[in-house]
Amino acid sequence: MAYTNPFPVSYPQYQQMYQQPQYMQQPMQQVPQPTQQAPQPQTQSNNNIIWVQGEGGAKSYLVAPNNTVQLWDSEDQVIYLKSADASGMPSMKILDYTIRDTSAPQVQAPIPAPAPAADYVTREELEEFEIRIRKQLDKLSNSKRRKDDVDE
Repeated sequence: MAYTNPFPVSYPQYQQMYQQPQYMQQPMQQVPQPTQQAPQPQTQSNNNIIWVQGEGGAKSYLVAPNNTVQLWDSEDQVIYLKSADASGMPSMKILDYTIRDTSAPQVQAPIPAPAPAADYVTREELEEFEIRIRKQLDKLSNSKRRKDDVDE
């Protein structure tokens, strides 16, 4: 037995049920973009540099857990490295940067010369010194014994 439509084709209210919905017949319209965007204290350019205004701007910048961001100060020569641990607790390191003048030749500090050999003692000199000290100690102990023998 074949299935047939029980409604006569002449009834328009029932024809609408069997038609394709209107939103599928027309192409999707693009959602209009807002003309103004909310002002943001921090800006991010295409080269992934995030600019902030001072240390206060860096402190207020939100960092996702387990992430680190570089924040460049737009008012001073400072870079802030802001991190957040797994629980979201932030920490920040502050780096000052300076610009080098590459036009002037850089002078390297002279490498200190090694200490002269006269500052060191050879093993033979040390052994001779030990022998002299032992002789003097023997003389002192002999003179003390003689003095003790005389006192008795």
